Amino acid sequence: MPTFDGATGWLNSGPLKRDALRGKVVLVDFWTYSCINWIRTVPWLRAWESRYRDQGLVMVGVHSPEFTFEKDAASVARATKAMGLRYPIAIDSDHAIWNAFENAYWPALYLVDAQGKIRYHHFGEGAFEQIESNIQRLLVEAGGKPSERGAVSVDARGVEAQADWSSLRSPENYLGYDRTERFVSPGGQVLGVLHRYAIPAQLGQNEWALGGEWKVDHRAIASSRSEARIGYGFHARDLHLVAGPAAQGRSVRFRVSIDGRPPGAAHGVDVDADGNGTMTERRLYQLVRETGRIGDRQFEIVFLDPDVEAFSFTFG
Repeated sequence: MPTFDGATGWLNSGPLKRDALRGKVVLVDFWTYSCINWIRTVPWLRAWESRYRDQGLVMVGVHSPEFTFEKDAASVARATKAMGLRYPIAIDSDHAIWNAFENAYWPALYLVDAQGKIRYHHFGEGAFEQIESNIQRLLVEAGGKPSERGAVSVDARGVEAQADWSSLRSPENYLGYDRTERFVSPGGQVLGVLHRYAIPAQLGQNEWALGGEWKVDHRAIASSRSEARIGYGFHARDLHLVAGPAAQGRSVRFRVSIDGRPPGAAHGVDVDADGNGTMTERRLYQLVRETGRIGDRQFEIVFLDPDVEAFSFTFG
């Protein structure tokens, strides 16, 4: 296992040294707080830490940011508290630990035995029983007793609930110029300047468009005007948007609709039934959770206040 020496800070503990972890089984979790794929693994992370902490398991979270705004240590601390993470968190804002592990994914789990050797890894969501079985096996190798309780049971709710994979037909899509797909506003994206866009009357599945004045940069879009809009054609139970005020300390009110109507019972945890919500920081917001039949829908969000940034849509 590489060292954690490149951390720019620590939460929930002082700096952890590799040699001091010998004799322990270590589970290293790479995460970034706006990632829905990681968020949906959190119930298992909390459960494993609670069950196996006294049996010799040391969990270490490594927060390696995907977006520039996620480098802010105070924001990482707020996310750590909000998600109920009690184990040590290495703040890896320079990706030094990420590079030392030669990692390339969020989330990524590395399981290390008592001699300090990486014995198992898993990238992405799922395989929870297999991961836990490997934790139990390495704890027994380290001198612990076999577990008699089987796999942990979790009750994942809200944004942490597992995706409805059977109905999910909309993939993650970044909104910045470099990586976006299926942008259909007339004229396409215009890089680096404030430009007025229009949303077509109908959006096909996984097509998206802008309305009003926006500036498109390489990895994000931003608007300094109120009434700026984003439209998206999607097919999924859940719709999330990574977005927030362009400046800390500000807030941005917004309103969402599905097929031209308030979401009602299909509102996400960050929206009321009338479609109203407020963004107070840059993070992932759950805007839609369908409760009935999943089908092709047309989503729209209008920002009622100026100075908003948006980064990506994800679905579940």
